[in-house]
Amino acid sequence: MGRLWQRTTLMQRLAFIALVPTLVTAVLLVAMLTRHQQATLRDMAQSTADSIAIQTASVCAEPLRQMQRRELTRIAQSIGELPHVTHVQIRAADGEILADTQAREEHSGREVLTVVRDVINTDHDTHTVIGSVLVDVSMKEAIAAQRSSLRNTLIALTFSLLVAAIIGWQAARWISAPLRHLAAAVHQLGRGDRRVEVDITDHTEIGELQRGFNSAAAALFDVQREMEQEIEAATLELARKNTALETASIAKARFLAAASHDLRQPLYALTLFSSSLAENECDPLRLDRIAHIQECVEALDHLFTELLDLSRLETGAMQLEISEFPVDHVFDEVSRNFRLIAEQHELRLVVRPTSLWVRTDRTMLARILNNLVSNALRYTREGGVLVGARRQADGTVRVDVWDTGSGIAPEHQMRVFDEFYRVDTHGCGEHDSGPRRGLGLGLATVQRLAELLDTQVKLKSRVGRGSIFSFHVPEAPVHPAFPSPADERALDVSGMRVLVIDDEPAILSGIRYLLRSWGCDVAVAEDRVQAMEAAEYWPIAPDLVISDLRLRDGESGLDILAALDQHYGLSHPSTGFARLLITGETRSDRLREIMAAKIPVLYKPVSPEQLREAMAMARSTGHLTA
Repeated sequence: MGRLWQRTTLMQRLAFIALVPTLVTAVLLVAMLTRHQQATLRDMAQSTADSIAIQTASVCAEPLRQMQRRELTRIAQSIGELPHVTHVQIRAADGEILADTQAREEHSGREVLTVVRDVINTDHDTHTVIGSVLVDVSMKEAIAAQRSSLRNTLIALTFSLLVAAIIGWQAARWISAPLRHLAAAVHQLGRGDRRVEVDITDHTEIGELQRGFNSAAAALFDVQREMEQEIEAATLELARKNTALETASIAKARFLAAASHDLRQPLYALTLFSSSLAENECDPLRLDRIAHIQECVEALDHLFTELLDLSRLETGAMQLEISEFPVDHVFDEVSRNFRLIAEQHELRLVVRPTSLWVRTDRTMLARILNNLVSNALRYTREGGVLVGARRQADGTVRVDVWDTGSGIAPEHQMRVFDEFYRVDTHGCGEHDSGPRRGLGLGLATVQRLAELLDTQVKLKSRVGRGSIFSFHVPEAPVHPAFPSPADERALDVSGMRVLVIDDEPAILSGIRYLLRSWGCDVAVAEDRVQAMEAAEYWPIAPDLVISDLRLRDGESGLDILAALDQHYGLSHPSTGFARLLITGETRSDRLREIMAAKIPVLYKPVSPEQLREAMAMARSTGHLTA
């Protein structure tokens, strides 16, 4: 009942409230009048029957004394012919029926009123009973009249209720009209598209409500307009600041790209010269000094690599190159890169062999693992670092990097992936507090690289117990024949004829000295003219051409490679000499040129190991892979 009442409208409720008292009153009146009419009709019938019975008893007194049956029969018949009399019976004092009229029609017990009166002998003082008279009076006509009256009353009641319902509905409609208008105005006010006002219909409480609504609506509209203006102004200001931030971000990315290119040129030359100094050097004192120089160069290289990776990620220069390869090849690369560092700090670097294959970008996966292992070794004083992979039920491979380092407190775990955020260890065992201390970009770069691979690096750590970094990559089916990694090939590059093109004389001098120490026949050039002059001395195309991408006066290494192809009459680059681009460029438009040409690229500063490995791959395969 309560739910039904809740679903009714205000007008329906008002009409119901107006109709219910009328209905109850009418029903009570009909019941009372009907009951009174029934009692009145019964009393009238009883009075009539008593009168007839008394009259019959008085007329029958003398014939009863004399036992005149004929006279009694005539009297009974005469009385029976009176209106509403259905049966007359005269009995003697001993109960003998002396006269009896038969009923002309059958009547039910509820339609007949029976009255019995004694006949008394008034001639004696004793007033003895000499007989009795029984008279049946029919109430059929009275009942019919009562029913007709009740029917007419019900018709009148129904008509009255219908009129009352119409009047109540119209009254409810009239009373609820201002409230319905207020409800519609509230809905319109919620849309807030224009000022809302209702008409004042009267001076009662409803009128006060209407006036209050108009005042509140006007105030709310003014406040809403002020808020919209403030929001619009704040939106414009936010857009202006966002534009400024985007401009600043683009400017920062361009600055990092330009700075990384210009600053890596001398760093690349320094790397080459420091590596050349160690060639064929046997003096321990000189080797120790050279080792310190190389350590400083590696520290600079580490810092520049962090900045370069961040710059390339922000400029979109890193493009995915999805391939299928064994996880072990990347693990072997990580082991080669960090096993010596781990041994220097008396730590264990355990890389668990696996037969799993993955489908992802090999370079990005190696960069992620290199950063994670480097970070783990930096913050581990005792124990070591474990690298492993495990197949998952969802068709992925989970790669884990465990360490037994100082751990990361919970308050830092959400921020260690932010740029330039570093956790202060306070003597908990950070090894690289000296020249190889990072900028706090390693884990930020890791997370961005992971996002490019459509995955996420997750961290679990306990202070004093160590940390575990995990991420997932798609699993790939095992290929039966896959080329072995480069470190399994011979790195002998002696006898190779190499043409090196770079606009930095210091770089040319350093790489020429380094390659000659490896037994290579080297020619160098700073631009197209010198490159073509060098080609004149070599009737046969060189084994390998190493070129910088961006040269002076707007020249491109790609253009010089094309000119050399034309000089040697090569119809397609794949049929001629191997080629390799070395650059410090990070701009995406420049790097797209390299990707379109499908030429392998190394980013400055290139370590001698990387360079030698690439050259060895060129000798064994006749081309370089990216």
